[in-house]
Amino acid sequence: MSAERGISATMTPAGKTPRTERGRKTLRLLLDAAAAEFGEKGFHDSSVVSITQRAGAALGSFYTYFDSKDSLFRALVRDMSAQVRHNVGPVMAAEPDRMEGERKGLAKFLEFVREHKELYRIIDEAEFVDPPSYRAHYEDTVKGYLASLKNAAAKGQLRDDVEEVHAWAIVGMNVFLGLRYGVMGEDRDVADVANIATDLLTNGLKR
Repeated sequence: MSAERGISATMTPAGKTPRTERGRKTLRLLLDAAAAEFGEKGFHDSSVVSITQRAGAALGSFYTYFDSKDSLFRALVRDMSAQVRHNVGPVMAAEPDRMEGERKGLAKFLEFVREHKELYRIIDEAEFVDPPSYRAHYEDTVKGYLASLKNAAAKGQLRDDVEEVHAWAIVGMNVFLGLRYGVMGEDRDVADVANIATDLLTNGLKR
């Protein structure tokens, strides 16, 4: 996987964005180490020293890109959000039929969660560690999702009146399916879960 995965100017404080491949690789290592550290220990019991040790980076390298543990945490929330979008979005967009895109996208999301269970602990902790990041994670996710729903509606693939409530409802369903079948347990095949959820979106619960 590329060392630049998900790296953007929004990941670091102003003026600290890496300009070289080596710098982007170091930043990627720090973000991945932070995900593991925060995922295992939580924000308060994690330390900058432990994160740099996990990353195999010098302590000075940390402060090249971040002002504090708090700024790293904020960057990590944005990074995790971006990783979900980058993994799931293209899968959905590749399907000419939106409902098939929903099915494959959910399956991909469940696979991602199983590989990155720390996602839920980090996002949940953000509600208390950095509420603006927590809110932005969900609002930005829904904003992008709504745009894709409206685009599909414009192509005649969905009902004409899709709106924000629909987007929040689908994202909410997917979040909890990820919690149950990605974090709490892996006792159902992701394709099976995705098929049932997509059938619900397509046909509802009416007899």
